[in-house]
Parts: sequence; C-alpha cells; structure tokens
Amino acid sequence: MPEAARRSGMGWGDMEPPNSSAAGQSDTCFGVFNASDSRTSAQTSITSPWFSTAFGLIGLCSNLFALCVLLSSSRKLSSQARSSFLVFLCGLVVTDFMGLLVTASVIIPYHFIKFAWAEVDPGCHLCNFLGFSMVFFGQCPLLLGATMAGERFFGINHPFSRSTSISKRRAWSIVGLVWGFSCLLGLLPVLGLGRYTLQYPGSWCFLTLLPDTGNVIFCLLFALLGIFSVLLSFIFNTVSVVTLCRVYHDRESVQRRRDSEVEMMVQLVGIMIIATICWMPLLIFIIQTVLQQLPASGRIQMLPTETQKMLLIYIRMVTWNQILDPWVYILFRRAVLQRIYPSLRPRPSIISLYPMLNPSLRRKLTTDSVLQ
Repeated sequence: MPEAARRSGMGWGDMEPPNSSAAGQSDTCFGVFNASDSRTSAQTSITSPWFSTAFGLIGLCSNLFALCVLLSSSRKLSSQARSSFLVFLCGLVVTDFMGLLVTASVIIPYHFIKFAWAEVDPGCHLCNFLGFSMVFFGQCPLLLGATMAGERFFGINHPFSRSTSISKRRAWSIVGLVWGFSCLLGLLPVLGLGRYTLQYPGSWCFLTLLPDTGNVIFCLLFALLGIFSVLLSFIFNTVSVVTLCRVYHDRESVQRRRDSEVEMMVQLVGIMIIATICWMPLLIFIIQTVLQQLPASGRIQMLPTETQKMLLIYIRMVTWNQILDPWVYILFRRAVLQRIYPSLRPRPSIISLYPMLNPSLRRKLTTDSVLQ
C-alpha cells in the first residue's frame, strides 16, 4: 500500500501505515528505499558506477598532490603564523583524503560487484561504519574551515593580543579537537540518537530522513551545525577581508602590503565559497525534508523515490568539496599568484601598520613573532 500511495502522488501525511514486513525492517538499516526501483534504474546516469569511480580517483590524486605540496612548503617556512595555518590546511587535506579513501573502498566495489547488503552485513555494522564515515568526514571540513577563519580573524584584527602565534603543537591539538567532536557527532546514531540506513541506489549509508523523533533530532543537529560553521566562516572571513582591503587602499599601501596574510585569506575565501556551494543545498534539503514529514510522524517507513534521488544528487555535490579543496591551496599559493600578478612582491610586515610603536617594542616584534 505505501508503494501504491507513492505512485499515485500522495503526500507525506496521506500515506497509510506500512505492512508488517516493512514495519519489521524499520528497526534495521534496510528498507528505507525501494530496492526494486534501484535495480530498474541501475543503468541510468545518476547511479552509474563511473561517477563514484571517477570522483574517488580524482579526489584521492588531488588531495595526495596537495599534501605533498604542503609538506614541501612547511619545510621552507620560518614564520610560526604561516606554519600554524599550514597545519590547519594539512588537517583539512588529510581529512578529505581519508574521507574519500574510506567511503570509496565500500561504495566503488558495490557498484561493480552488486553484493546484497542484507547478506553481507546482516548486523548493519558495515552500514553503521559507512554512515559514521559520511557524517565524520563531512562535518570535519566545515568545522575546520570555521576554525581556520577564526584563527585568521584574531591574527589579522588583533595581532598584538597574543604574545606569540599559535604553535604547531597547539594547532594540531585544535585539529584533534575538531576530529574528536566530529567523531562524537558521528557516533550518536550508534549510541541511540537516530540511525544510519542504506540509501538509494543501495551503495551507501547515511542519516535517516524519516519522521522519527531520534532521526529528526540527529538530522537537524547535523544540518544546523554545518550551516552554523559556514555562516561563522563567512562572518570571520568578511571582517578579515575588509581589514586587509582597508590596509591595501591606505595612502601608504605600498609599504603596508601583507602578502602572506592576503595569500592565506584568498585560500580561506576559496575554501569557504566551495563549502557553501557544495554543502548548503544538502543541509537545507535535510532540514526541509525532515520538517515537512513531522505531521506524518511515525507513519512513513520508506522515502519517496524523488527524495532518494535528490539526496543522491546533493551527495554528489558534496563530493566535489573534497575534490576542489586541495586545488584551492595548489592554485592560490603566492608562487602561483605572483606569476599571474607580477606586482605581488614581498613587503614589510604588519609592524608597518603601527608606526607610532616605540623603537624598543618594534625591535621585539619581528616578522616571525607576529604575522608575516
């Protein structure tokens, strides 16, 4: 009956209670999408195995290349501020690389082998692991982007509020805290808040967009936290960019250019724009879907086909975030920008912004102890 209702165009609240077999599946990670629809559309472009294969290989190669460039650059730096920023970038690249590696190692084999999840994973352990990976490696880049934006905000707008820049060890500690928080978030369904379920076309697992109290809370928590991270990044980066623009357009801008800060901000803005374009459609879609289902609380055991397909499309968009992130650093480094815009040359540090500082303090504030 639910399938007939779906085909006749009935809304969320019009669907009748599922039969006993569907209800029995509601407590497992299977039965949220129609497997027969998946098999009949297996040859369509949206479910083509070459999407996952191509995205996975391109993303892995891009992140591996960016990681090599990052490691090479970090050995040549003496600036502590720049070094800490590279630590955050390294954490972002490692997160994207591992996210693609872990998820692709399950998704790509499925597309070519077409194994039966209920037989291979009757206890839903693999599905829970894949769902956890999707949430963990999805939320980490957003939180790291907000963390990097906050660090640059305080570094640019309050350069003398800290005696020294963030050390590499402290920067790695912050990255570890972000990983730990994202891990805790991803474990919530395993601990009882919401659940991970198999998603269309049967190759991946993710949070469940069904009108159950636990599912709704977890979906809203995941989506709102992601939106908050993007908005926080936007606020911090906007203020930082305005500060740098004010410095550049000052009458003494030739002496006050801070190329290193500009380079970092260009990279941060690029990361923020990519995250916004790739993630916001999915996060908004999750909120809209779970809130629209609330009037039909408890009566829906299967997502409509169109909802399943839209979720897959938005996940494809999110994958591009992991692919494009490393290229922001690769393409928007100062060495590359100087070839495009030759007038970018090293200039005096931020100390030139404060000509009234007494000589003794200026001697203490070297290029490496403040912000290069």
